[in-house]
Amino acid sequence: MTHERSDEDVIALLTRQHAEIRELFQRLETTGGPERKDLFRRLVRLLAVHETAEEEIVHPNVRDLPDGETLVEARLGEEHRAKELLSTLDGLDPDDEGFDTLLTQLRQDVIAHAEHEEREEFPLLRRGFDAQRLHAMASTVRAAEAIAPTRPHPGVESARANLLLGPPMAVLDRARDALRSVLGR
Repeated sequence: MTHERSDEDVIALLTRQHAEIRELFQRLETTGGPERKDLFRRLVRLLAVHETAEEEIVHPNVRDLPDGETLVEARLGEEHRAKELLSTLDGLDPDDEGFDTLLTQLRQDVIAHAEHEEREEFPLLRRGFDAQRLHAMASTVRAAEAIAPTRPHPGVESARANLLLGPPMAVLDRARDALRSVLGR
């Protein structure tokens, strides 16, 4: 992940993360071997913690705004589909047959999702909350990301499910990450 910036509001933070996600997808297309596996692991982790924080912090705030409920439900559907694809990909090796096809579909879905957020959800946040609240939300998103699961968990898209199931899943995910690191997989 790129360096933290404490002067960012939640919209700037998430937009920066969207740029990092786009960059990782681009690099995955042109990289091979062990570096590609490392890039993919970084992408999985970034997407998992990013979406968890959005589901816990951003979406509940957007729901409270006019037309927010409709926007959030659409984003949650997109997130569920992306988590399913990412979960399938996470079980494959980047050299496996079919990996690139699924990665292309994931990229299309994730980029479309980010564009919807940037075009629809973020302007609604900007209109609905003052600068102080948006900065406080960024701090809360960073805290949520620090303890979020590092793998996709399809079906866990609500704030309540993330708060209830997220901590134990995060412990398991981080243990798997540590084991994978030790074993070099």
